[in-house]
Amino acid sequence: MILDKINSPKDLKTLSLDEMNGLAGEIRELIIKKVNTTGGHFGPNLGIVEATIAMHYVFNAPTDKFVFDVSHQCYPHKILTGRKEGFTNPEKYHTYTGYTAPEEGEYDLFKVGHTSTSVSLASGVAKARDLKEEHYNVIAFIGDGSLSGGEALEGLDNGAVLGSNFIVIVNDNDQSIAENHGGLYDNLKLLRETGGSAECNFFKSLGYDYYFVKDGNNISDLIEAFNKVKDIDHPVVVHICTQKGKGCKIAEDNREAFHWILPGTLDENKTEQVFEESYNSITNDYILKKVKEDKTVIAINAATPGVFGWDKSFRDKLGKQYTDAGIAEEHACAYASALAKSGAKPIWAVMSSFVQRTYDQLSQDLALNKSPLTMLVYWGGISGADATHLCTFDIPLIKNIPNMVYLAPTNKEEYMKMLDWSVNQKDYPVAIRVPNVELVSTGIEDKTDYSVLNKYKVTQEGERVAILGLGNFYGLALKAAEEIKNRFGFMPTVINPRFITGVDTDLMNKLKSNHKLVITLEDGLLDGGFGEMISAFYSYSDMKVINYGSYKEFTDRDSLDVLYNKYRLKPELIADDVENVLMAKVH
Repeated sequence: MILDKINSPKDLKTLSLDEMNGLAGEIRELIIKKVNTTGGHFGPNLGIVEATIAMHYVFNAPTDKFVFDVSHQCYPHKILTGRKEGFTNPEKYHTYTGYTAPEEGEYDLFKVGHTSTSVSLASGVAKARDLKEEHYNVIAFIGDGSLSGGEALEGLDNGAVLGSNFIVIVNDNDQSIAENHGGLYDNLKLLRETGGSAECNFFKSLGYDYYFVKDGNNISDLIEAFNKVKDIDHPVVVHICTQKGKGCKIAEDNREAFHWILPGTLDENKTEQVFEESYNSITNDYILKKVKEDKTVIAINAATPGVFGWDKSFRDKLGKQYTDAGIAEEHACAYASALAKSGAKPIWAVMSSFVQRTYDQLSQDLALNKSPLTMLVYWGGISGADATHLCTFDIPLIKNIPNMVYLAPTNKEEYMKMLDWSVNQKDYPVAIRVPNVELVSTGIEDKTDYSVLNKYKVTQEGERVAILGLGNFYGLALKAAEEIKNRFGFMPTVINPRFITGVDTDLMNKLKSNHKLVITLEDGLLDGGFGEMISAFYSYSDMKVINYGSYKEFTDRDSLDVLYNKYRLKPELIADDVENVLMAKVH
């Protein structure tokens, strides 16, 4: 294999063009095999192999600095920068994270996994270089889908006036995760169709010099273009057109589905999947029903429809009652708020990890104006995800904004009741934390009036210890109660809070009469979370409170078992803590 000779980027410089083309094929084979085994980003990495080879051939990393946007296309970069064992050796497949990571070596500047960041980060690197009077190339690498993000546009605007070496490589494969949305993409299409010669040029309008590469999977053409801009003394955009999923026919033909894949997706003779009802499916069935009944209902997302199961068929059925805001959560939030304020009924779906990208809009554009939208927060909870995609922070982020109502259903019936109430009410911005567990159905209609805020539900009467199991962790509360009963001979009270954003003061005061300990369980960050709110309520009383949830830290691909042990989120560990508190009371 040619790759056997490549241990660092400098080894590329000894290769012929034919050898580099052969190397591209070898890298593709490794990525296909590895990602099909482990799961991960597929199409983005396959599309950028040649460009990565050409970049490392022309530029001199790590002296020259590469900043990858999102960094879900960094696998070829990792293979060429001393980490190939993570792709050649199945036993090392999980050694390296799926994103750039400075702790892995000097070739990665930033740990990133959210989109639209590279141009802003790279402009800061370039400015620091200039202040220190150093000399090296700074290259921001960004995909066309990421260009719709506000930070990307802000970075491009600022980077254009640096007045020094600043190279932006725009990887245009005419695709975000799903199809691109927004007026910017008409101009990219025009530039592709005219070979970059159109007078109307977004990048030139900002002040950038501009180069176009029609075949961004042609190593020779890429090397020629990169040599033209190497050591340039002013900001420049190199616009390259690539094929997402290149080298894997099914990924080329199904670019959306193969942006990210599960392990074994490419394996033949897979058993036919049996449909199982899920929180995604019941949500989507509800939305399709509502748009038929009410022309003012509209579903909104920010370029991640796959998270919610919003496939092309679903989107086509919604027609004009659907908006993909592009990679722009800030805009999606403000847009949805204005829709609600103007009499429409927006349902805005967002992944927990991306809520933090729009905090100001949640506060100012939405909550301050009390716009009655429905915000569905998906994937919220402690997980074994990369540090870049943790979903543990949404509760403190949303809960502490005035006027927001944040709900945590524990079963299908509660969820559907909350969803219908939220869509039809006109008083509050309502967020619902879509359960991140297997669907639970009681078969009993929920008749709760959710307009009466902050009323918790006692589901099991008991004594001495009360356990509040919020949302995903209601099931854990039941198991912990059973463990306590078996071990100590009394039945704790179990409570389903339902409301994340407020305290049921009547119920919490009532517990003081025959309870000594209150336990809170939440599938998320403790600091600023639901449990701390309960602890604050009892701060002037004799009630003992133990809060369970995640610590304030960035975990990185830690298993749930490890995390649950660390956070003591297991029935037997909770019972141990109860024993310690009760025994302390006795003594």
